[in-house]
Amino acid sequence: MNLAILTISDSAVAGTRADLSGPALEAKAVELSWTVTTKLTLPDESEHISTTLRELADSGEFDVILTTGGTGLALRDVTPEATRRIADRDIPGFGELMRSEGLKATKFAPLSRGGGWTRRTTLILNVPGSPKGAVESLMAVAHLIPHVVDLLHGRTEHK
Repeated sequence: MNLAILTISDSAVAGTRADLSGPALEAKAVELSWTVTTKLTLPDESEHISTTLRELADSGEFDVILTTGGTGLALRDVTPEATRRIADRDIPGFGELMRSEGLKATKFAPLSRGGGWTRRTTLILNVPGSPKGAVESLMAVAHLIPHVVDLLHGRTEHK
């Protein structure tokens, strides 16, 4: 499975804070035997996020795009809106499962607006910007990702 990881963070782009969640997601993806070929850091700018997601998904090179950051309630947290703008479909159960599992670790999990969407044959996941929240959210749905990728690529047989 080929992945791209996008860190959405004004402060990481400005160099005032290190990106910890992108590398944490990459390490977990490698543990899962997934291949990360693209890593980008973007500002919390809706149009820039949407354009980048569209270009990556439409390239046909990525089975999964993971975004980390911009899923909270701050005024500049726009990742879900930017994703929704270019998505073909929403996968409500992904966000529900991520928040449900996250609630076991923090009372603030219900405030995350992360979730899952598709564009063409690519799964797009928005996870929180904290390294712990990002990895926990990914792991909450990791067991479903290979099946979603199969479905998106037309492999619909049930085993």
